Amino acid sequence: MSGNKMKQYKAKDIVVISPHPDDSEFGTAGSVARWVQEGKKVAYVIVTGGEKGTSDPNVKPEELAKIRMEEQRAAAKVLGVEEVIFLGYEDQALEDTPEFRKEIVRWIRAFKPTTLITADPYRRYIWHRDHRITGQVVLDAAFPYARDHLSYPDLLEEGLEPHKVKEILFWASEEPNYYSDISGTFEIKLKALSCHKSQVGGHHFASVKQWLKQRAQDAARDQDYELAEAFYRAEILW
Repeated sequence: MSGNKMKQYKAKDIVVISPHPDDSEFGTAGSVARWVQEGKKVAYVIVTGGEKGTSDPNVKPEELAKIRMEEQRAAAKVLGVEEVIFLGYEDQALEDTPEFRKEIVRWIRAFKPTTLITADPYRRYIWHRDHRITGQVVLDAAFPYARDHLSYPDLLEEGLEPHKVKEILFWASEEPNYYSDISGTFEIKLKALSCHKSQVGGHHFASVKQWLKQRAQDAARDQDYELAEAFYRAEILW
């Protein structure tokens, strides 16, 4: 895109950057639904196609990627997410590269969010590598690369001016310090997640629902509300 003006996107309050389709629904959909109800503008950036996320030997990867893209669009519509961007990286093949980091910087500058939400890169031991890599790249892209005008100067030629994100929320953190009340939006979260039929369809959804309910109750245990999503919140001060 160097040297060409990028399409102008309306600024968003919140941008959720997800390794795969459905990760956002598991990690933050209840909060997204509540924030949209409060008038916040939200965009999704989906990093991979999720084309390897199946146990069905008869489904081809390119077919599954198309299915999951449509499922993600449907889930975003349920939540009121205004934009869904698909980056198209290969599932299970993400690497922390300058090219990937630059692509995340591009969308941070395009949407100019106050808040980023993504997977916690520091979750220990068993954790999908795409989640770990995405979280780390988002963190680095937000600080300092999206902020500094001399980082990727060709992005300036695309009309993408530097932007300072104020905070990042990481889902699936083992050390959460921020809790979001989803008591009133838990059912919307479930409705959005149910759009991902290739992942949680059929009888499997009942056990997923039970697991999510228990997790939300656990997250709200020390709060004055019933259900919560838990995050690690990092504030960017500089």
